[in-house]
Amino acid sequence: MRNKTRSNHESRIANHIVSGNAFERKICRPEDLAARVAGLKRPLVFTNGVFDLLHRGHVTYLAQARALGASLLVAANSDASARGLGKGAGRPLNALEDRLAVLAALEAVTLVTWFEPETPLELIIAVKPDVLVKGGDWEPGAIVGAKEVKSWGGAVRSIPLLQGRSTTSLIRRIRGKS
Repeated sequence: MRNKTRSNHESRIANHIVSGNAFERKICRPEDLAARVAGLKRPLVFTNGVFDLLHRGHVTYLAQARALGASLLVAANSDASARGLGKGAGRPLNALEDRLAVLAALEAVTLVTWFEPETPLELIIAVKPDVLVKGGDWEPGAIVGAKEVKSWGGAVRSIPLLQGRSTTSLIRRIRGKS
């Protein structure tokens, strides 16, 4: 099932990468990630999340994450993985291929990929980032992959969130429930 899901994502993503925009070259299939990461400047910063409705909190966070290294790899939860996080009915609102394209278009982002499991631990172990980053709602020791990154001499950081800037609060306002 996992390979079938991955194949479905790949074909949907390939069908949407038709414009030839340079940012689309930043989108990397998980199985191609090791080769692509090998060509990136170090230190490599890794972060992950759903990144459903991109807002100022996200872009500020990603810019701050990029400032911690020379390259920033962002791993987005697949649609199924995002649904498993319990963020609410109908989430994610944007399909994976659209979330990847928007992330790839950001200047701070060097490379974008996705993951199917509940956590990105497999990706973290595969790419061995120098810095692992999550938002301020995560204690550094609780970040998935923290133990592994520290074991090879890497750093783990938690970046403070911008007050009042979250996808959940944005959706509430759009739906008139603020």
